[in-house]
Amino acid sequence: MLIEPKITAAFDPYAIRDEFPILSRQVNGNPLVYLDNAASAQKPRAVVQAMVNALEGGYSNVHRGLHTLANETTDAFEAARDSVARFINAAPTEIVFTKGATEAINLVASSFGLSLKAGDEIVISEGEHHANYIPWHFLRERQGVVIKFIPVLDDGSLDLDAYRKLLTPKTRMVAVTHMSNVTGAVTDTQAIVEGARSVGARVLLDGAQSVVHQPIDVKALGCDFFVFSAHKLYGPTGIGVLWGRPEALEALPPYQGGGEMISWVALDAVAYADPPHRFEAGTPPIVQAIGLGAACEWLNGIDRAAAAAHEHALYKRALERLEGHNWFKLIGDALGKGAIMAFAVEGAHAHDVAQLLDKYGVAVRAGTHCAEPLMRRFGMASSARASFALYNTLEEADAFADSLIKVQGFFS
Repeated sequence: MLIEPKITAAFDPYAIRDEFPILSRQVNGNPLVYLDNAASAQKPRAVVQAMVNALEGGYSNVHRGLHTLANETTDAFEAARDSVARFINAAPTEIVFTKGATEAINLVASSFGLSLKAGDEIVISEGEHHANYIPWHFLRERQGVVIKFIPVLDDGSLDLDAYRKLLTPKTRMVAVTHMSNVTGAVTDTQAIVEGARSVGARVLLDGAQSVVHQPIDVKALGCDFFVFSAHKLYGPTGIGVLWGRPEALEALPPYQGGGEMISWVALDAVAYADPPHRFEAGTPPIVQAIGLGAACEWLNGIDRAAAAAHEHALYKRALERLEGHNWFKLIGDALGKGAIMAFAVEGAHAHDVAQLLDKYGVAVRAGTHCAEPLMRRFGMASSARASFALYNTLEEADAFADSLIKVQGFFS
């Protein structure tokens, strides 16, 4: 029996759709079915309007200004930091604004990496997005740091038994995805943190996907660093977040130099600012931060548990329509996974599948999803990916399945 999505009085996806003007447009003569949310989500009016207001109503550069516009913009910028902190149960001083999750990981790798020597070990998984691999590879390439990889099981989850065997007294950092952008598998963070702590290592979680689909409490997670991007979280591009445990942030040297990240400067010495400003050199992404703050406040007004149940019901609906076809291959079916469906169509290249789905107005992603080692783990060069958001509907899940069945007919 097909599962109907859970729609409660506290969560109405049809009402939420009205807050996203783009979702009413047509693509190739068909209603848009936007299922590329894991790459970047659409933006509600509340976010768009907050950014417009910041630009039209009183924009200036932040901090150090003494005139009214500078003070107003600084207040709005720091209020956004407060909103982000509340969203993940953190203190504002623990929130560093970056360009995105990628820069946040690069910040930690570059700064933390200054303390590493040849032979020190970093543990990641073979299922990481390239953003949580390449920055650590730089340390391997340039400083002789050793990278160890946690294997991925057939269902997409991490092999935690193998993980524990990888840990040694030389392990300095464990950096893993909190939710895979390919399989949707959710990492057992308690096991990751406990293992890392047993050898005195730090833990970084890539929360770019998880922060979208579940409430995040960084204190409960127990990690040292948590990163995410705004654009997947119904916010703008060009802004992301590094959360750090206070003592972990304090131990990091500056990532970039310039204005704002200093306490004072003389010709023969420099004193650096305290976190988070130590890591925010130069003019920050002011309007984008305000947009991210608006996205967090908008999401705080939604029943997140009901939204997650709705997203998963849509995923299950589409899966039940497709898994009976022997040409359909799902990548990763771990229990409790997010509403992310990476798949292959037998005899078809993922790029062709995506382009043909677009003819029916269905937008999906195709390629390696910046996770080439994981694609190789599953014996694939690429895959297509449909990812569901809180504004997607039962009708769209059916439209996706119907369109994919039609697309497969071109290759049979």
